[in-house]
Amino acid sequence: MNKNEKFVITINRELGSGGRTVGRKLAERLGVAFYDKALIKGLQEKFHLTVDEIERLKGEKKGWWSDIKRILQIGPGMDSNYYLPQKGGAADLLDTKDIFEAETMILQDIAIHESCVVAGRSGFYVFRAYPNHLNILIQASMPFRINRVMRKQNVTEEKAREIISKVDKMRENYVKEYTKTSRYDTHNYDLVISADGKSEDEIVDFIMQYIG
Repeated sequence: MNKNEKFVITINRELGSGGRTVGRKLAERLGVAFYDKALIKGLQEKFHLTVDEIERLKGEKKGWWSDIKRILQIGPGMDSNYYLPQKGGAADLLDTKDIFEAETMILQDIAIHESCVVAGRSGFYVFRAYPNHLNILIQASMPFRINRVMRKQNVTEEKAREIISKVDKMRENYVKEYTKTSRYDTHNYDLVISADGKSEDEIVDFIMQYIG
């Protein structure tokens, strides 16, 4: 990946690995925007961005994404959770084919206009034909993930295990349904990083060194 040209970095991650935080910090370091599930779903809800509506907007005005970005005041390194509603919860992972297709169109159009870091949303698949991209998977051992979920969500170890198991299954089913591959298939990634024994900042440092 050439960071001196328009690029996309995708971050797929296991729940409890700290991957989303890594993505946000990486975007800040690179001075580009950070996009995740909360933002994309928020855009769909706020602007009713179905496949047909996106096609209409693109047909009417080439700068439709720039207009939306200006309205939402999206800037480099900004965290979408601060300015868009987030429903949260594992149930949000249950998407229809139409929603997946709309998300894909939104993300691909974003990449036409700017460099960015994208967390989740099957980015490795969405940008598979994009000429200048880097796909990253961030994993961690189960004890690491459990401890992080316990700390972040203030739950017991038993509850943390339950949450991780449920989200892992739902995310894998989602990816298999719409990409016909597994999110754990390392062939889909340029970098696979274990978060064990590393801080988010150390992982970002490693990625920056890899990019060069």
